[in-house]
Amino acid sequence: MAMKAVLHSFTYAIDYLAQQVADVSAADMVTQPSGILNHPAWTIGHLTLSCQMLGEVIGVQGWLPTDWVRRFGPGSVPVADAAVYETKRRAVSILRDAQERLARAVESLDNATLDLQFPVETYRDVFPTIRHALTQVMVGHAAYHVGQMAIWRRAMGLPPLERSFQ
Repeated sequence: MAMKAVLHSFTYAIDYLAQQVADVSAADMVTQPSGILNHPAWTIGHLTLSCQMLGEVIGVQGWLPTDWVRRFGPGSVPVADAAVYETKRRAVSILRDAQERLARAVESLDNATLDLQFPVETYRDVFPTIRHALTQVMVGHAAYHVGQMAIWRRAMGLPPLERSFQ
């Protein structure tokens, strides 16, 4: 499997995110302490949508409701209204489903497909190939947002999680 390390890192990041929100109350899922914009409800939805967007590039049929692009896509702004978001349990479940869908699709790709030019020209500076896109989004982008949740937890006064190589 050509992308084994990327898939491992992606799973590790999503597992860590789920652990970071396990003790967060429903009300706090949309809290924005000390000017921190990205709260857990938005972050989970955003990473879920990222899975779909990346999946569509490699042939996975979209599955999320169309309003996810507006609520979680590029340029969307997190809001402190819990009614705008799924419950924590539902959101994490949808993220896990998205992670599995994307992982299954990535596992089936061969090197020739991974090395194809990225199909969206405006992103080619960042993603010259499909392999670059998968690696950046599944490792870099996921880690960026999961790291934001560690900062969010600190701002909320929640204890840090003990985890190797956070």
